[in-house]
Amino acid sequence: MKNDIDDLLNSVFGSRTLRTGGQAAGREKPETPRLTLEPEPKQPSPRGRSPQRRTAPGRPAAPSRGASREDARPKADVPVIDFDSIGKQPPGTDLHAAPDFAAIERRAANAARELQALERAAPRTGAALDEAIARQRKEIEALNRSALEDIHRIGRELETPEVRGLSGGSAQEAAAAPLPNHAAPRGKAGLEGFDGLAEALGGTVLGQLDYLQKLVIALKRPYVMGHEGESARNAFLVTGPADTGKHLSLCAAAEELARRGVFVSGDISWMDLSLYPTAAEEKLFLQDLYMALAAKGDIVVFEHYERCQPAFLTVLSNLVQRGRSPLAGRYVLQNGRLVDAGNALVTDAVGALTPRGKYLVLLSEAPVAKLADSFGAPFVSALGDICETAALTPESLSAVAKAEFDKLAARAQKALGFTVTAGDAALLLAAESSGRAKGAQGVLAFWDRAYRALAQYRLEHDDAPKAAALGAADGRLTADFGAGPADLLSLLPEAYQGEVEAVKAELDGIVGLAAVKEYVLSLEDNFAVQARRKAAGLKTASVSMHMIFTGNPGTGKTTIARLVSRYLKAIGVLSGGQLVEVTRADLVGRYVGHTAPLTTQVLKSAVGGVLFIDEAYSLYRGKDDSFGLEAIDTLVKGMEDHRDDLIVILAGYSKEMAEFLTANSGLKSRFPNIIEFPDYTGEELLAIAKLQAGGKGYTLDERCDANLLAYFNAVQLTRARDAGNGRLARNKVEEAILNQSRRLVAQPEADLCLLLPEDFQLDDVGGV
Repeated sequence: MKNDIDDLLNSVFGSRTLRTGGQAAGREKPETPRLTLEPEPKQPSPRGRSPQRRTAPGRPAAPSRGASREDARPKADVPVIDFDSIGKQPPGTDLHAAPDFAAIERRAANAARELQALERAAPRTGAALDEAIARQRKEIEALNRSALEDIHRIGRELETPEVRGLSGGSAQEAAAAPLPNHAAPRGKAGLEGFDGLAEALGGTVLGQLDYLQKLVIALKRPYVMGHEGESARNAFLVTGPADTGKHLSLCAAAEELARRGVFVSGDISWMDLSLYPTAAEEKLFLQDLYMALAAKGDIVVFEHYERCQPAFLTVLSNLVQRGRSPLAGRYVLQNGRLVDAGNALVTDAVGALTPRGKYLVLLSEAPVAKLADSFGAPFVSALGDICETAALTPESLSAVAKAEFDKLAARAQKALGFTVTAGDAALLLAAESSGRAKGAQGVLAFWDRAYRALAQYRLEHDDAPKAAALGAADGRLTADFGAGPADLLSLLPEAYQGEVEAVKAELDGIVGLAAVKEYVLSLEDNFAVQARRKAAGLKTASVSMHMIFTGNPGTGKTTIARLVSRYLKAIGVLSGGQLVEVTRADLVGRYVGHTAPLTTQVLKSAVGGVLFIDEAYSLYRGKDDSFGLEAIDTLVKGMEDHRDDLIVILAGYSKEMAEFLTANSGLKSRFPNIIEFPDYTGEELLAIAKLQAGGKGYTLDERCDANLLAYFNAVQLTRARDAGNGRLARNKVEEAILNQSRRLVAQPEADLCLLLPEDFQLDDVGGV
């Protein structure tokens, strides 16, 4: 049996050649090793040789260097030991010892746990990766969008003259360079865009067909006659009565031509020239003009040229007549804006402005003759067209009334749920009641009030019927909601009159000044009559309400000025009603060139209200006072520019104010209303004293009257100007209150509110 097993082992592992010491050197003897199940005894390794590798129990021996690959391949079911790890075993490890299965199990358990941890972390890691990828994708998309926006923005900026000038030209050339969108007319395609334009605009601007035809000709002229370069494409005047469709027609024409592709944009640049009344606004004017010319739209409109500084009109005149306007100062372009370079050394200064091929339109209610006065006859001749609207005829007003009612009906149906109809009487009332002078604006205001009344009815009646028939009776607009006609506009709350009544009551409470009160109250009567004339289509008399209050100190000038501002605001004369009180220090500058801007700023703050200059005579200190004279000149100019919405009241002593009016030749004519505030009488000062005491919570003993009356009469007779009038009465009351306090210390039981004769000191009649 043993021999059979040995044969089997030899057949599996083969035989090996052993070198024997008993043979001669170099001779080898084939020997078949003993391969048995018994352990082989240990033998020391010969000196100079490496010890032979031994196999672990149950492991095959490592193949020799000359063994074939087939011989080196482990046999099936025969475990293989990792001989490379033998050297890593701790010292003293017995290679023939049995494996440490506990350690193996521990390592296997650790490996299993690490594998489970990896399996758990894998989904989280994948989700985090997905989130990071999505975030990066969004960032890339945002960068792409930003890049596209930058590309478009840069493309637009490349079209602006200041950027185009960087290609080799100066900023001056850039300022005059044409914008691509404002190139010359497009020829035949442009002309086709004007077909039927007047008729199309006639559906929006009613009753002005002749004017619209002239407007279309003015807009079409450069497309027929040709236009090149940077001169104005066309310059023309639009004039006519107020509220006859001038603004509406320009806006409608620009939008329609943009819709048809003739214009690149329906925008219009508007410049209100009344915002530049003095030379101090030169920089602002040039900046605004440059921005208007550089805007995207094809049309620039200039309004209120009558109130503009004449020097600035020269710039417009040059743009129209010469095609360019040189700049007197040194300007550069910064961020698309024209900026004053001052004395800075610059190489790309802008020397001139051009119209950039825009339409330049002057809009005014003044006739052509006024335009010639402001710009000169050559300027008027240089205009391509003059388009004048006509006063609306009754037929035109009826058409406007019908069109505006249709808008009201549609609005009421949508917002209120009302089906509104209007008879001929209601339409005729709308066309006539507002007055022809108001034009279309009056009709719009009429129907606006009607709509607000319908809305008020709807708010007050939740179960309101769904239909309303409008009519007219006794000059009033009526509405029939199913219960018969009723005054529709009576549903609106009445105009607030509380402020008017409060001012009148306060005015009545002022002692004396009967003539002054009468004048102030007469302002309401004049305003009401002029309003009626305007509503009837008649000419109105624009009455100057600038005033000069003269009189001694303490006569109530400041008090009346404050009441006047409130009163005129309450009756609708002024849009703001504020009172701006100033003196010389607020108007006169500290150095050359400072006074005019300072005075202009004060004037602007008072527009819509009352500018009250106390001690106005101090503005004029003789012909050598150049600063004061400059303030007066600026004041006169500002009064003329804002005559419809500004009232100036000057106050001062009578003699000094008479001399002040000689400072400027046009000053006295600007103040037709000179109101003298007389000194108070003794009786009036006694009444003022009682009012002053009552306002402080005190009363005067009846025994005080005789003494105070005699005192006041004596003072007013000898030194009224120095005593202070009303201030004298106030000072005596305050003095008596202090004396009463000393008296009450010794008289604890005395009346705390009663002033006795002994409380008044009346021994200073002569002022000592």
